[in-house]
Amino acid sequence: MIKSEKGQATVELALTLTILVFILFVIIDFGRIFHVYLTLEHASREGARIASVGGTDADVVERVRTSAGSLNTNQISISQTPSRVNRSRGNYVTVQLSYPITPSVPIINNVLPESLEIKANTVMRIE
Repeated sequence: MIKSEKGQATVELALTLTILVFILFVIIDFGRIFHVYLTLEHASREGARIASVGGTDADVVERVRTSAGSLNTNQISISQTPSRVNRSRGNYVTVQLSYPITPSVPIINNVLPESLEIKANTVMRIE
C-alpha cells in the first residue's frame, strides 16, 4: 500500500511536458522546411517565366534571388537548361533550385540526414 503520492503529479507533468515540447519543436521544424519548399517553388516559377519570355540567364538568376527574399540567397543553387543561346520558341526551359536546410531538433538529426537538400523544379514552354 502506498503511503504518500506527493511527487506523482510532478513526475507525470515532467514526462508529458517533455513529450509535448518535443512535438511542438518538430511541428515548428516541419513548418520551416515547408516554408523553404514553398519559397523555392515560387522562385523557380518566377525564374522559369523570365526564361520563357526571352530573359537572359543573368535575368533568371536575379529574378530567382529576388523572389526568394526570406532565404539566404547565397545558398540557393540555380541551374537552368537550356542556356539562353540554345532556347528557341516552342521548346521547354527548366529551372531547378536546391537549398540546404538543417533541422533544429537534435533528436531529428539522428533520424534524418544532418542537412536536407530541398529542391524545386519548374518547366515552362518558351514563348
